[in-house]
Amino acid sequence: MKLKDKVCIVTGAASGIGKEIALTYAREGGKVVIADLNKDAAQAVADDITKAGGTAMASAMDVTSEEQVNAVVAAVVAAYGGVDVLVSNAGIQIVHPIEEFPFADWKKMLAIHLDGAFLTTKACVPHMQASGKGGSIIYMGSVHSKEASVLKSAYVTAKHGLIGLCKTVSKEGGKHKIRANVICPGFVRTPLVEKQIPEQAAALGLSEEDVIKKVMLKETVDGEFTTVQDVAEVALLFAGFESNALTGQSLVVSHGWFMQ
Repeated sequence: MKLKDKVCIVTGAASGIGKEIALTYAREGGKVVIADLNKDAAQAVADDITKAGGTAMASAMDVTSEEQVNAVVAAVVAAYGGVDVLVSNAGIQIVHPIEEFPFADWKKMLAIHLDGAFLTTKACVPHMQASGKGGSIIYMGSVHSKEASVLKSAYVTAKHGLIGLCKTVSKEGGKHKIRANVICPGFVRTPLVEKQIPEQAAALGLSEEDVIKKVMLKETVDGEFTTVQDVAEVALLFAGFESNALTGQSLVVSHGWFMQ
């Protein structure tokens, strides 16, 4: 078990990529915190883990609220004694041409992706330092941390920003054995992506099938979606890698859509 008794907080873990990471961590012995805006859905995931013999707790968390983030992290430390792994995964998608992008939506996107990553990091780092063991911080970026697509000015900006945050946390955390890395998935067929397909079809004047084939998967080597399991395996690698040899990095998991 690669994460035996490690305390792992995963935000946005009630569905999609976050849920799969939480389940994977639990199978590998982690004590997993399912932190999500949807407390009922988070509890359902925690219950599934517990029924399977794992250890999990559900917490309602709005990652843009410093008060909520701090309260959840404090509760986790009280229950489990510390924090070893943070996966900052919570995110949403809003698409518009830039000239039509409502400023409120722009601010909402940056708040969830960037403020959320900052606040959860800020709350967890002191506990990783105090333990003397360090820890692993994992940001859920995207191919859009490296590339741009039309209609996604806020998302691309936010995902690029996560790489800058990651590099800074790596520099500051190195002496405390705190590692930070970014996972950059291609299109994963989660509810977030399912919602984008008709939205992009309408905005681009294409059929939904053409959005998938000619937009989303056009640059992949095999026309395939990345899976939640693919991403969870990379999250497990980053969480279980104990050395500063792997820090400040961004790993693209995209069926070859973006090649570094």
